[in-house]
Amino acid sequence: MNLTIDLDREEDGRWIAEALELPGVMCYGQTREEAISNTERLAIEVIADRVTQGELPSSAFFDNS
Repeated sequence: MNLTIDLDREEDGRWIAEALELPGVMCYGQTREEAISNTERLAIEVIADRVTQGELPSSAFFDNS
């Protein structure tokens, strides 16, 4: 699964990153890299949880072409 990470900078200087394919998966960081890393980590947790709960088939992550 490829994720599109959208970045924005808050007025207080913090960065916020959002995984566009996973609504609600967004994290702050003091740097762009930290915000991206935090968001990627959360996205992995959300995806794993959805697979465990049967909300997302594990086959969604494999290219069968």
